[in-house]
Amino acid sequence: MANRIPRVAVREQEPKVRAKNFEEVCYGYNREEAMLEASRCLHCKNPRCVTACPVSIQIPEFIAKVNEGDIEGAAAIIARDSSLPAVCGRVCPQETQCEGSCVLGVKGEPVAIGKLERFVADYMREDTAAKNSPVSDSEHKANGKRVAIVGSGPAGLACASDLAKWGYDVTIFEALHKAGGVLEYGIPEFRLPKDKVLKPEIEDVTRLGVKIETDVIIGKTVTIDSLMDEEGFKAVFIGSGAGLPKFMGIPGENLCGVFSANEFLTRNNLMKAWREDYLTPIHAGKKVCVVGGGNVAMDAARTALRLGADVHIVYRRTEAELPARREEVHHAMEEGIIFDMLTNPVEILGDEKGWVRALRCIRMELGEPDESGRRSPVPIPGSEFEIDTETVIMALGTSPNPLISKTTEGLEVTRRGCLVADDKGATTRPGVFAGGDAVTGAATVILAMGAGRTAAKAIDEYLRQQP
Repeated sequence: MANRIPRVAVREQEPKVRAKNFEEVCYGYNREEAMLEASRCLHCKNPRCVTACPVSIQIPEFIAKVNEGDIEGAAAIIARDSSLPAVCGRVCPQETQCEGSCVLGVKGEPVAIGKLERFVADYMREDTAAKNSPVSDSEHKANGKRVAIVGSGPAGLACASDLAKWGYDVTIFEALHKAGGVLEYGIPEFRLPKDKVLKPEIEDVTRLGVKIETDVIIGKTVTIDSLMDEEGFKAVFIGSGAGLPKFMGIPGENLCGVFSANEFLTRNNLMKAWREDYLTPIHAGKKVCVVGGGNVAMDAARTALRLGADVHIVYRRTEAELPARREEVHHAMEEGIIFDMLTNPVEILGDEKGWVRALRCIRMELGEPDESGRRSPVPIPGSEFEIDTETVIMALGTSPNPLISKTTEGLEVTRRGCLVADDKGATTRPGVFAGGDAVTGAATVILAMGAGRTAAKAIDEYLRQQP
């Protein structure tokens, strides 16, 4: 029986080795391993995994093709709904989405859907015979209607891909000098190799006819108004993400050696600060404290470790409540990162030269549940202590940059600075749509892609009604 086959383990770098390099941690499946894992799928009549996927990939269909050894057929099925399969197979939280809904997970291990998606994408990229396979089965003809996409992150790329397949003339405007958004600047090389994985998937999008213009800051270089009124774009999708970091507001946050996780990861990923042949170094020091418990905190901590630091993750709740993916927490612990749970910073202490010397914290205990149902952490009086450190990285979440909303009339925002959009992505400004972190605040790559696809459908409907 398929459900009696144990889940096929994925080969990985040894923790002590990978903690000193930026090479990818997981090696992924080979063909034989992938086919064996695919044979575990029960092909449910009502596959909950598809419903749980934000972009609705037909999961049992592509897995059946893998099981048959038809990898190109599997890739064609995935390509109907996802433009970034190699990315999603690596960074999506499958354990709480598709795999979290797999019936095999009720009494055992779910099918490794994410690892199979990654295998298919990697095979298509690396296999000589598959390299020239079409990236889309679209037969739509160009309709001449221009659509502007603000931001080349997952939401923008997903929106652009669908619109291009439907015949629209799509241009993506990216503020930075490389396309990819958070995929390029926010996720470390050891989780998402840029040249090997991300760049080819972005090239797949441009082969659909999508144009990408970098170094264009919407709200500074050009405005939404000028794109629509002067440059002939009939609709605009804002997928600019949430790049504005949050801080705690505690004493000492202005000391030298305090970073937002955004700055720390951007310098290391986009500016290659981890490579000796790049002239963009970053000061990490020998002792680093990362404040937060999400995926960004894990990424910052594991990056600092690879730069030679002893790293503490400081989190005010328990290990069970860490919002980061279990896989990332597991990898961080394997690599030797120290987790200070039920601990909350109250002050950053500096030396006479204005540099960080320690993080003053207080012990916490769990009290009554908060609005989300989690028990609220409360401080234990008199439990203050210090952690010696040279660097403090704040990984407390992000919010959208207000530049676009402040330079575009008619765009409403929430009190958190997020763009107001309906469930189809339409904003309060006619012809302007939005999705991903710019609307929800910081979330996941796959949710942003889902929002981009939803908005693409709404844009298509809107433009069909225009003269």
